[in-house]
Amino acid sequence: QVQLVESGGGLVQAGGSLRLSCVASGRTYTSYSMGWFRQTPGKDREFVAAISWNGGRTYYADSVKGRFTISRDNAKNTVNLQMSSLKPEDTAVYYCAAGVRGENIAFVASPWGAVYFGSWGQGTQVTVSS
Repeated sequence: QVQLVESGGGLVQAGGSLRLSCVASGRTYTSYSMGWFRQTPGKDREFVAAISWNGGRTYYADSVKGRFTISRDNAKNTVNLQMSSLKPEDTAVYYCAAGVRGENIAFVASPWGAVYFGSWGQGTQVTVSS
């Protein structure tokens, strides 16, 4: 079992920046990949970014590549998403996810292998105004 708590969402103007953070507890943090997803009303959940268990590799959706940076601090059991050059289409609820088996699985074919994200945070709202 992994428990995840996100923070850092809010309202920002287009072109601005926000930093999301997620703290994990429960299962040994260094044994699994971490990721961020987002969802808007009426749409499917969308993959945003993922990071390998040791932070050595990252993977991004094309829509955020070059603007978002995912990082993790294994000493603090945290994963962060630095978002820059934000656009109105980035508006969504953002979810932190852990690469462990569970319900509501999201599969990502990352460069370091298949990752099954099965543990989710409660989500944090990001709103980008034009």
